[in-house]
Amino acid sequence: MVKLTKRAVEAAAPRTKNYILWDEDLPGFGLRVFPSGKRSYVVQYRQSGRSRRLTIGRHGVWTAENARREAKAQLGRVASGNDPAEERLEDHRATTVKQLCERYMQDLEEGVILGKGGRPKKQSTIDTDIGRIKRHVIPLIGTRRVKDLTRADMVKIMRDIMAGQSRIIVKTKKLRGKSIVKGGPGTATRTLGLIGGMLTYAIDLGVIDHNPAHGIKKPKYKVRERRLTEVEYGILGEMLRKAEVNGRFWPTTGIIRQIALTGCRRGEIINLKWCDVDLDSSCLRLSESKEGRSIRPIGLPVVEFLEAQRDIAMGSYVFPGFGNDNAFGGFPNHWNALFKGSPLEGVTAHVLRHSFASIGNDLGLTEVTIAALLGHAKGSITSRYIHVLDATLVTAADMVAGYISALLEGTNFQRRGYALDREARKSAMSEFLVGQAAK
Repeated sequence: MVKLTKRAVEAAAPRTKNYILWDEDLPGFGLRVFPSGKRSYVVQYRQSGRSRRLTIGRHGVWTAENARREAKAQLGRVASGNDPAEERLEDHRATTVKQLCERYMQDLEEGVILGKGGRPKKQSTIDTDIGRIKRHVIPLIGTRRVKDLTRADMVKIMRDIMAGQSRIIVKTKKLRGKSIVKGGPGTATRTLGLIGGMLTYAIDLGVIDHNPAHGIKKPKYKVRERRLTEVEYGILGEMLRKAEVNGRFWPTTGIIRQIALTGCRRGEIINLKWCDVDLDSSCLRLSESKEGRSIRPIGLPVVEFLEAQRDIAMGSYVFPGFGNDNAFGGFPNHWNALFKGSPLEGVTAHVLRHSFASIGNDLGLTEVTIAALLGHAKGSITSRYIHVLDATLVTAADMVAGYISALLEGTNFQRRGYALDREARKSAMSEFLVGQAAK
């Protein structure tokens, strides 16, 4: 035992085996000398009946006096009941963001991660989430420890994605297929939301005790407000009629028309099965949608179309594909071929859905009624009681579908303020009173 000073440390000669030179003034503080000549400062102590050793650092990086002060601080922590060696071991074992992502993706695939309404996420959502994790989250912060993440880190990753720091071209499984990852405000917002969900998942696992992604102001990206005008509906109708003459665009023309007349999402019409069609009740009882099970009232033009299709139906799907019993898969290519170079180039299926809602608003329908027609979450309460309200909702569906069908046929309407149109209100009230008197 000697007093560990700079002179004593540098005088310590290496031996065939490593050994420890203990300090005579501070019990537990020592210098470990290796056969290579390397020297490291250590602290040895007992905690919970166990002898523990903690390495402070190498001589040269640490001076003897700095190491002595650090040793006193650590021994003081031991006296307070802490275990510095165990804490450092746990620190080294701390979960990284990449490790958390791998566990999260595994649970996603196994259906353990729940989405809206406490339901397992749909496969399309799972694929999108995994894509964002692999292409944005892991490349940007995969090596970081989850417990070290801060609010500032969340803001930085959001800005990095907006700036395209994770931009990359990824080869896909398809022949000569590739995915171009660009980033941008929309991707940044959705990815930050996904990170927030993963950090909540980490809280449930006990990895962290708070979520640094909560409460961060997200960027406003371009909101899709495009809707078809009445003239554009006429153009769309003419395009569909011309395309129907060309048999190669079936069933895409039928799918487009039914999206326009129902306000359904593209996938809901493409994957529509006959078992989900209830013509007697004039509704679609979708077993799967973005909101889970969903009931959609449909107007008379849609009912008549489905009745005609059912007479010639083969298979489970309203719009069947080729080969075995499956849904039509060529819609995206047909859509691009139909709209490219047309006056409606750039219109998407979502524009048809948004236009359906806008027409409903023009006709004076309430927000709750429109939500029920579209299958929005806000209309879920109405949907639960559709057996009571079906007449009202079907009438609303008739109004919107009939109006849009007329526009597609080229009809020009002159009125605009339908909800406040006095003559329309008098006519509707007169019909109602006559009907009640007859009963």
